[in-house]
Amino acid sequence: MEKEYAYEEKLLVKVAWYYYIEGFTQQEIGEYLGIPRLRVNRLLDKARKTGVIHFSVRDGDTGRMQVERALISQYGLKDAFVVPSPMYDRDINESVAQAAAMYIHERLDKSGYINMGYGDTSSRILNHLANICEFPVSVVSLTGGVSYYLPNTQSSIFNAKLYLTPAPLVMANAEIVDAMEREPGVEQIRSMATLAQMSVVGIGGIDENATLITNGTLTQNELLLLSMKGAVGDMLCHFIDRDGRLVPSDLEGRLMSTSLETLKTMRNTIGVAGGKKKAEAILAALRGGYLDILITDEKTAADVLELGDNK
Repeated sequence: MEKEYAYEEKLLVKVAWYYYIEGFTQQEIGEYLGIPRLRVNRLLDKARKTGVIHFSVRDGDTGRMQVERALISQYGLKDAFVVPSPMYDRDINESVAQAAAMYIHERLDKSGYINMGYGDTSSRILNHLANICEFPVSVVSLTGGVSYYLPNTQSSIFNAKLYLTPAPLVMANAEIVDAMEREPGVEQIRSMATLAQMSVVGIGGIDENATLITNGTLTQNELLLLSMKGAVGDMLCHFIDRDGRLVPSDLEGRLMSTSLETLKTMRNTIGVAGGKKKAEAILAALRGGYLDILITDEKTAADVLELGDNK
């Protein structure tokens, strides 16, 4: 009996070694050891249950996994992808953009379309994605503002088909917006957006480095006024308060941008943002129910969870 036990133990170790260390398939192990594949499968299962082999996740990865699970459970997300925070804050946009491009690349169907929002992070995602995809990425713009959807100077390859809203992001008045929305080209883009496989949006904060300030779309005074009205951030240039509700403003009527209510109806909406100054805006987007998936960095994710617990 002891000999049988010893043989079983040795066979367990041998099968586990060949499978997990040497990388052989179960079929190859069975043929090599002269045992059925089903027997190999059962031995591997027993090796896991009896402690012959152990699985562990690195400490840093464990923390990120716990944060991801907390975000998913607290805010009803389909998924969350939390990446290590970069050493310098200035690198956060680039870091989360690269992560988002890889995340999307793994899940995008060859014939699928992506809706893409406006902003610095979204622009970086598009450029990274268009560089790493083996097939042309079909991208539908969710806003006006053509320049943010074009390849940047660092994109040696830009494998993307762009379907853009042929208009600026902000118009002179609401009447021009209404007229533009009735244009056949714009109506076609809006219809395409409803059929996309996923939608990617950045989340802007309220600070002097906000994209809408640095590119001249808004003045500091206009941003200050929105902040005084309760705005904590924006999505697609629509400003929201801490609970994710739209903040009324004169700007709203002049936007060539997909509405937040329409965004809610879209499939697989991915919010991408990082940095301490974005935490409150990210939390607002989560509370508003605009996102299905969140991609951010570890420090920001922790700040979002802490803010959510305290408010």
